[in-house]
Amino acid sequence: MRKLIVAEQISLDGVIQSPGAPEEDVSGEFRLGGWVVPYTDEAIRQDLQDLFSQPFELLLGRRTYEIFAAYWPRVPVDSDNRAIADLFNNAPKHVATHRSDTLDWHNSHALKGELADAIRALRQQDGANLLTWGSGDMVRQLLAAGLVDELRLMLYPVVLGHGKRLFGDNAQASAFILAHSTSTPMVCSPATRGAARCAQEDLKK
Repeated sequence: MRKLIVAEQISLDGVIQSPGAPEEDVSGEFRLGGWVVPYTDEAIRQDLQDLFSQPFELLLGRRTYEIFAAYWPRVPVDSDNRAIADLFNNAPKHVATHRSDTLDWHNSHALKGELADAIRALRQQDGANLLTWGSGDMVRQLLAAGLVDELRLMLYPVVLGHGKRLFGDNAQASAFILAHSTSTPMVCSPATRGAARCAQEDLKK
């Protein structure tokens, strides 16, 4: 049985909304998108390289699918993100959606039936591990159903105050086992907290 791995970029107060760019997800009047950008360094890039080093199939919620489908197929050949783009563009993509006729991104497939049942069936199949990125609404359902095998959380030293969170107020009480951790040269010293405030002010502009 293959694993379901959930990878999230997450703030100190648990927000996972719109980490990469201001326009990714502005729902709920969220205006702090792109909050990971000031903190991206070589250690973060290495962690992502490790995450993508093994074969995977993407498992995405509908909103994240649309964000990805609008970006990754259009990454220029000379971009630093081209290697990841090639992986995402070629990987099979399983999508939680009621509108399967609009899945235009290469190798995309709509999940059939109830979400939890569809994911259980996918996990039982042979093949590469399932990798979920973003897709907060779907991830919360999968956590509640006990279907997530591994959480890969990239914790950033910033407090956003509001936005979509990985764990909602009605999350089930759960215990996790820490399997592995790494840290970047960026630490939460007073200077770094100041930098976080500056970065947040920059995002508001």
